[in-house]
Amino acid sequence: MKPTQILRKLIHDKKTLLAPGVFDGLSAILAEKAGFKALYASGGAIARSAGYPDIGLLSMTEVSSILSHMVNVTNLPIIADADTGFGNALNTRRTIQEFERIGIAALHIEDQTFPKRCGHLEDKSLIPAEEMCHKIRVAKETLQDPDFVLIARTDAIAVEGFENAIKRAKAYLKAGADVIFVEAPETVEQIEKIAAEIPEPKLINMFYGGKTPLVPTERLQELGYRIVIIPSDLQRAAIKAIQNTLSAIHKDGNSAKIADQLTSFKERELIVGTEKYLKIDTIV
Repeated sequence: MKPTQILRKLIHDKKTLLAPGVFDGLSAILAEKAGFKALYASGGAIARSAGYPDIGLLSMTEVSSILSHMVNVTNLPIIADADTGFGNALNTRRTIQEFERIGIAALHIEDQTFPKRCGHLEDKSLIPAEEMCHKIRVAKETLQDPDFVLIARTDAIAVEGFENAIKRAKAYLKAGADVIFVEAPETVEQIEKIAAEIPEPKLINMFYGGKTPLVPTERLQELGYRIVIIPSDLQRAAIKAIQNTLSAIHKDGNSAKIADQLTSFKERELIVGTEKYLKIDTIV
């Protein structure tokens, strides 16, 4: 099956799908080897990997270049963060075309103004619901693959309040979204009420330290959340590991004292398949 078909089947299975946040080809490979069935290409993590905060500074073409690296090295379906579609309905149309061409299986667009902010930062602003519905309709009409999963995200809880967030979510589903993503609920009660109000497939963002309380996957599954993304944890782990290694090198001139914390040379080459590539280049 195509990645889009695989993802659509996973979403409609009864078991909630966990999608860790990846930000380059290497993290995508590692997540696949860890046994996950789908990946989440985190826009925030991709921005930070380039040295920028998650406030809409990368262009669509910069993001799509990173996404292509992921698609090329993993067979798993990838759910991509497409921010606001990188602009208006016309920009959204081009984003859909490019992400679908690359081989992404799903993406979400959000109702923030462009440029956007991380969903767990303050001072966000929204476009009118009618404008977002138009972007969703344009996105849906642009898609060539009927199995591609279109996810609509609303950041309205922090801007307009919980009830308006639910209204927006319902409008976005009516406009053609396959899955709804109500970003940054602040209590377990809100998480439960979203589930009660919206029976359609739902995505939720779970990461330690954000505005949303952590809820066990089993409970989220009971509530009907079909996809759980964990956007930033892999990158946060990588940052800490890099800092610790840099500290050792700065102190001792090498990393010998923390060698047990480092992947071996051999394992590193196995992860990226060096031998496989060299065999391709061997003349027989």
